[in-house]
Amino acid sequence: MALKIFLLQYENNEVYKKYIDSLRILPETIDSIEKIPFLPISFFKTHVISTTTFHPEIIFESSGTTGQNTSRHFVKSLDLYKKSFTKGFNLFYGNPANWCILGLLPGYLERQNSSLIMMVNELMQKSNNPFSAFYLHDHEKLYQSLVHNEIIKQPTLLIGVTYALLEFAEKYSMRLQNTVVMETGGMKGKREEITREEVHQRLKNKFGVKTIHSEYGMTELLSQAYSKGNGLFQTPPWMKVLLREYNDPFAINASTSTEKPMNGLINIIDLANLYSCSFIGTDDIGKLYKDNTFEVLGRRDSSDLRGCSLLTLE
Repeated sequence: MALKIFLLQYENNEVYKKYIDSLRILPETIDSIEKIPFLPISFFKTHVISTTTFHPEIIFESSGTTGQNTSRHFVKSLDLYKKSFTKGFNLFYGNPANWCILGLLPGYLERQNSSLIMMVNELMQKSNNPFSAFYLHDHEKLYQSLVHNEIIKQPTLLIGVTYALLEFAEKYSMRLQNTVVMETGGMKGKREEITREEVHQRLKNKFGVKTIHSEYGMTELLSQAYSKGNGLFQTPPWMKVLLREYNDPFAINASTSTEKPMNGLINIIDLANLYSCSFIGTDDIGKLYKDNTFEVLGRRDSSDLRGCSLLTLE
């Protein structure tokens, strides 16, 4: 399927075709996913990345500080995006109708065209729980909702940007037994940068939970990976992580054949990106394990800081 989509996008995506032609790569020589050229993610800041010509239903935009160029993802079909994130959530967490979903995502709520807000809002609607809601800065109300759900033993998902979860945890220490705490990364210059392990340990201590879950997604994708603990992410079947070497973008490994994990820069195949580009070379540094789980270790120094960026390990 990936090879078929590669040919489709080579033939119908003007920017991707020019990129491949400039590399003097012949599409007929691409016979494995390791040989597929991955479009640098920075192109989403400077070009319209679209496969076929269409009027987008929405243009997702990344967060950024003043003066920064932001990425734009031209989405032909919102239905395709909704199917992708709903099926992904079902695979890892089951039917949203079984959950109460609480969102602590300031910053994203305060700007337009956030793919993360659209995803969480749609999952809230599917949960059909009267307490499912976004909590912008009302920490007291969020605390009351969590306590209520704990009393009635309602399975709850608290999804939040990292700095907001830390701020909330410092105000309200509690023991959560029916709640999954999920961070989406990002300090956004609000707090000192600390390692993911330290963030998770602080949250575990304050919330009385054994693990902190994580979501890995970005404006340029229509799919997400999830971690249920220890920073180890898994992808849905239509999404795959590969690694490229730091100094050679065409030296790509799809999996490791040894017990020792590999380090490199993360390339992502997202087959849901049918009408943009399914093959993206990110600026994230990762570690790939034999079972295809992966860690995100930080961001390459030369890349821009992004609102959704994950914490850099020292």
